[in-house]
Amino acid sequence: MKAGSGFVSESRQTYTLTRGETSQVKYDLIGKISAGTHLTRRTVVKILKTIQPAKFKMYQYNPEEFISKVIKLINEQKATMIVDDITYNETEGRYDSSIFTLEKNHEFSKAYRAKKNVQDYVFADGSAEKSVERKFAEDMDLDDKVAVYAKLPRGFQIPTPVGNYAPDWAIAFKKGSVKHIYFIAETKGSLSSMDLRPIEQAKIKCAKKLFNEMSTTDVIYEQVDSFKSLLDMMNEIPDKENTK
Repeated sequence: MKAGSGFVSESRQTYTLTRGETSQVKYDLIGKISAGTHLTRRTVVKILKTIQPAKFKMYQYNPEEFISKVIKLINEQKATMIVDDITYNETEGRYDSSIFTLEKNHEFSKAYRAKKNVQDYVFADGSAEKSVERKFAEDMDLDDKVAVYAKLPRGFQIPTPVGNYAPDWAIAFKKGSVKHIYFIAETKGSLSSMDLRPIEQAKIKCAKKLFNEMSTTDVIYEQVDSFKSLLDMMNEIPDKENTK
């Protein structure tokens, strides 16, 4: 058995299915989708008519999954459509320093011993040792313009119509070294919107609105793929005080 010679194939037969089993349970397809998306039955019918016949046939084989996925896709599109009109209002709520100690990370094999991070170690996302976030942290430690930075914990989140969103970094630069003292950055390996899912694009757009519309002249949010691109971008941003 251990050598793999205990069983030997003597013959093989191939069968062709002429008919697949389909669900015999009756579903109110239009009603279920209408209830899950808060759309009228007429609107749901119009959407379903646009689905390719081959895709729509999947409903016969797994109605529950088909309905679930259609509801999810419609709600995602609805959410991304209202992002352009979303507004944020400042509240009295505040985060304190405890958000950095609530999360316990014991995976030290790939932890980076930081010099300027608010904590001793940076637990960067990504499987590679030199991931985008790891390289970003190393560059901030080496740059003399950076006073202190923080890898933001997942407990720090921004509410959006498509789910909560957690930015990556908060960075404080030495006064006078760059135009803006404080920066919240989202680090992605690619800056192309084509490489991001619609939901992720919508969340980043909401984050930009929150930080750039409600911020002071010192706080700006952007998406970057490296520390160098962050500095280049900051040098191109017009001073808010001079543009009022």
